[in-house]
Amino acid sequence: TSRKILLDVFAPGDKWFRTGDLLRRDSLGYYYFVDRIGDTFRWRGENVATTEVASVLHDCKAPTVLEGIVYGVSVPHYDGRAGMACVRLEEDGEGQQHQMRGRSPPSLRRLYLHCSRHLPPYAVPVFLRVRKEQGAMDVTSTFKHRKLGLQRDGFDPKNMNGDAVLLRCDESRSWLPLTEQRHRSVLAGLVRL
Repeated sequence: TSRKILLDVFAPGDKWFRTGDLLRRDSLGYYYFVDRIGDTFRWRGENVATTEVASVLHDCKAPTVLEGIVYGVSVPHYDGRAGMACVRLEEDGEGQQHQMRGRSPPSLRRLYLHCSRHLPPYAVPVFLRVRKEQGAMDVTSTFKHRKLGLQRDGFDPKNMNGDAVLLRCDESRSWLPLTEQRHRSVLAGLVRL
């Protein structure tokens, strides 16, 4: 518990309890919740546990998700952070060819249906980044996935280094390629997430 108590943060002798919440203080001294720090993020007023979403992704067998990192990304016109998953899929011969034609491969529709059955709607990733490289994703010295760089990349297709980025489409029950036009529409607030 000594790791949970912070000493001398703002003044000598003060003590603060580390909750994992990010708060904001107003001019009257009242504190307001802003966001969770760590392995959760808020989307649509709900806390999303990245480990829960990653576990559901890993349980999918068609396509087989070899690795998955889940994190939140900021989206203009929305409070909180939208869920994004960076996944490395077992090669099935479908992926890149279908994405280049502007369609989502059938395997991603199966992944969408799997996530929809096992997660609440607010926790199903809004964006999906499908790794082009088949090598393992970067980890820290304690074998935790490195999320910060992925979060900085956001969902801009120009920042993906050849990875495919897709946008959840509940109407088609899949993820669709995030084209430049769709990306501009999301930034302008014209797409309902």
